Amino acid sequence: MFEPAILVLEDGTRYRGRAYGKRGTTFGEAVFATGMTGYQETLTDPSYAGQIVVQTAPQIGNTGVNQEDNESRAIWVAGYVVREPSRIVSNWRATGSLADELVRQGVVGISHIDTRALTRRIRDRGAMRAGIFSGADAAGDPDAQLAAVRAQPSMAGQNLSARVTTPEAYVVPAVGESHGPIAVIDLGVKRATLHRLAEQGFDVHVLPATATLDDIRAVDPVGVFFSNGPGDPAASDRVIEVLRQVLAERIPFFGICFGNQLLGRALGLDTYKLPFGHRGINQPVLDRATGRVEITAQNHGFAVQATTEGVVDSPVGLGRVEVSHIGLNDQVVEGLRCLDLPAFSVQYHPEATAGPHDSRYLFRRFRDLILGGGEVAAAGSGESANDPATGTGASSAAAPEPAATTLAGATAASAAETAATSAGLEGDQK
Repeated sequence: MFEPAILVLEDGTRYRGRAYGKRGTTFGEAVFATGMTGYQETLTDPSYAGQIVVQTAPQIGNTGVNQEDNESRAIWVAGYVVREPSRIVSNWRATGSLADELVRQGVVGISHIDTRALTRRIRDRGAMRAGIFSGADAAGDPDAQLAAVRAQPSMAGQNLSARVTTPEAYVVPAVGESHGPIAVIDLGVKRATLHRLAEQGFDVHVLPATATLDDIRAVDPVGVFFSNGPGDPAASDRVIEVLRQVLAERIPFFGICFGNQLLGRALGLDTYKLPFGHRGINQPVLDRATGRVEITAQNHGFAVQATTEGVVDSPVGLGRVEVSHIGLNDQVVEGLRCLDLPAFSVQYHPEATAGPHDSRYLFRRFRDLILGGGEVAAAGSGESANDPATGTGASSAAAPEPAATTLAGATAASAAETAATSAGLEGDQK
């Protein structure tokens, strides 16, 4: 016998289905994720805190859950919506079923609803506040349920970093020879990101979101990294001020996702809320410096407001900046590059454990920026096969150039390296 569940959107739309996961009531912002795989990484991505995630893939749970694929210490989604939960678990690494894990971690969900219709509604109306009422709670008064959904705060204006950040600092040691420490501000960082940074030869010092400039200085970092995370970047003034101080001291900086939005605001640019966001592992992005199109993993509901053509001056006096990457579906800003400071960022997830892996070269670009003393070697300066993330690497033996030129040089070097690797693979297949 299946227990009932109801999903209620703030516009009054109701979807009846079956209880999935923990029984009870939950509230959050309803968003959809388009990945066909990697549901465990989605559930444990801290960037989904406060959101009810709708999976567009029709069947979820086939491979169960395991201890290796978690991206953080817990499941962070506020609720979970699937079309059809898999009735069996079929994977040699599985240690349990997804349904049992949702119950264990207290995640209220709903299944057996038309997720196609729900996704179309979110696309048409935008991400909305929502509530799931399951088990005995599904029998509640419809008007009272709708009122409860509408009473919750909007995602706009929320600062959620404190909910997901590490409670205390810790270190992930470098893989192989260490190039020095980097400071990672944990705004909701994923474990794969820390591993990718460690693979580049850095001792990764993970600091809470409350870290000050003095806390960062105490690490004596050769670089600073701002992670992904949930919430509205406009509600993170304190963290933005810390980032401005980092930029003023010319410490090499790399930010992803939420870190990209914070870099934009630190430079004096604005951010805005997207209608329904970008969430999935199939988002095409153009790297404007190389002309390459990358298929990327994304999870964000806010974006930087900036002209995508030409160079602009930072409104707060931090030099020139340009949009480095553009989303091809809707022309959203997907990356920023500072021309007078050693800093860059992207809106997507280059670590992407569940794939795709087109953008992992960005970690090498950050390494080159650091090893160049804030200046990256130009293309053709030398290569070595010592990069664990890509299987290749580049030395920084060339004479230094201005930061605006050398970061572009690193970009070109990455493209040349990828082209050379592709040519070699084609030759092997002939």
